[in-house]
This record gives sequence, structure tokens and C-alpha cells, in this order.
Amino acid sequence: MAGGLVALLDDIAAIAKLAAASLDDVAAASAKAGSKAVGVVIDDTAVTPRYVTGLSPARELPIIWKIALGSLRNKLLFLLPAALLLSAFAPWAITPILMMGGAYLCFEASEKILEAFTGGHHDEAAAEITDPKQLEDRQVSGAIRTDLILSGEIMAIALAELADQSLVNQAIALALVGVAITVGVYGVVALIVKMDDIGLALAQREGAGAQAFGRGLVSAMPVILKALGIIGTVAMLWVGGQIIVHGLEHFHLTPLPEWIHHASLGARETLPAIGPVAEWVVYAALSAVVGIVIGGVIVGLLHFKPKKH
Repeated sequence: MAGGLVALLDDIAAIAKLAAASLDDVAAASAKAGSKAVGVVIDDTAVTPRYVTGLSPARELPIIWKIALGSLRNKLLFLLPAALLLSAFAPWAITPILMMGGAYLCFEASEKILEAFTGGHHDEAAAEITDPKQLEDRQVSGAIRTDLILSGEIMAIALAELADQSLVNQAIALALVGVAITVGVYGVVALIVKMDDIGLALAQREGAGAQAFGRGLVSAMPVILKALGIIGTVAMLWVGGQIIVHGLEHFHLTPLPEWIHHASLGARETLPAIGPVAEWVVYAALSAVVGIVIGGVIVGLLHFKPKKH
């Protein structure tokens, strides 16, 4: 998926060059900035399918479309102007805002883990919703809210790669990155959630091979969607944890970031055959541990504080 997104950004760059030579720098910057954000894009793709799990199959694509539009609105109407304004007038505020967003992701993931172990629901009013439209609206709003945090990280990473560009070029490049990544993410999400329909279509075709593959796909999809739900929760933890760790490093609170960095480099040196993968896995795992600690503290403060009589 990462390669497909980078290729998509490269296509956008090519179109920009044909349209006007003056946009060469913007196109190149867009491709560079987009490729740097691919790691968060993968997390975004893993998180989103859980918001359509359990809803009517007929509503899956319309729901994804609503979330995709909300994601574009997040990026183009809110995050892009905010990023440019903060970059120009209050660059010191970007990291604290990202850290608050990271803490929210950790909180959301920790809530999901608490629910899995207790069988409860942190939002009792939402748990009692029986009207399909209200449930759909709640799922869409929750997905767009989570997307806002992940998109904020994507735009911040992209903006960091555009520091040498003019304000106009930054705006154009961020818009290109936002559109391309949204199309890539939600195109893949739509494909994932409709794989069972693809399996049914294959099962009805002539040919034993196609039928067997189609039936296998249909049987596997509940397991795949459940696994994606787990991956999505873990992704929220490691992305949120990474944001916190990077923020601590930015403010020169380095003991924890340095320990995580050294541990991940140690994994790379210990397993040279899969060095980059080992480094990423250890860094992500330790960031997730930071995320569960931060999220657990917030959940504890909100759920177990003394009630007023």
C-alpha cells in the first residue's frame, strides 16, 4: 500500500509539471512530504475498518464515503490553514497540540481495551442506541474525530518536509498530499470491507478454483475484520505513543526517547538480516507501551475518580 501511495503522489507530481513548470518545486515537495507520512497512513488504514464492522453491508460504502469526505474536510478546511498559521505565527504550539492529540488516541485505544476485558461500554448512552441512522452517525463522527488526530500527524510530518518552501507552495503541496493520501487510504479501506462481496461473486463464477477461492475469502473475512479491529486499536496506541515520545524529545526530555531509540537500534544490530524491520517493530512496540500507560492513566482519572454525591 505504501508503494501505491508514493506512486500516486508521483503521478500528481507529473501532472503538476505538465501543467506549469513553475510548480516543479511544489510537485517534488509533495511527493517527498507524502512519502514521509506513509507510516501514519498505514495506521489510519488499519484503524478505519472497525467503524463499519457490525453495520449493514449495504451501508458500508456510503459510510466510508462519509468518513472520506470528513477526512478531506479535516485536512483541507481545518488542518491545512491551522498548520500554515501555526507554522507562520506560533510554531512553538505545534508540538503541544500534537501531543494532546496523541494522548487522545492513547485514551481511545485504552478505552477499547478496557471494554474488551470488562464487557462494558464507556459510553452508556451510545451503547443503548438502537436506531440504525443514529448508530451510523455516531460511528461516522467517531471515525472522523479519530481521523482528525491521525490527519494532524500526517500534515505535521508533511509540513516539516516543506520548511524551505514559500507559504503558497506549502499550501499547494499540503493540499496535494491531503487529497492523495485520503484517496489512497479510503480506497484501500473500501476494498477491505467489500472483500466478502468479492468472494461471493467469485464463488458464483464458473471454475472450481475461483469458487474455492471465493468461498475461502468469504470465510476468512470475519477473522480478517476482527484482526484489523485489533490492529487498529494497537495502531492508535503506537501512533499516540510515538507522538508523545517525539514531543518529549522536542522539549529535550530525552531519557525515555533515548532509551527507546537505543533499544530499537540494538534490535537492528542484533538481527542484521531483518535490521530495519526489527528496529521498527521494537520502536513501535515500546511506543505502544508508552501509549497504554498514558491512555491507562487518563482512563483511570476519568472512570475511577470519586463521584460527587
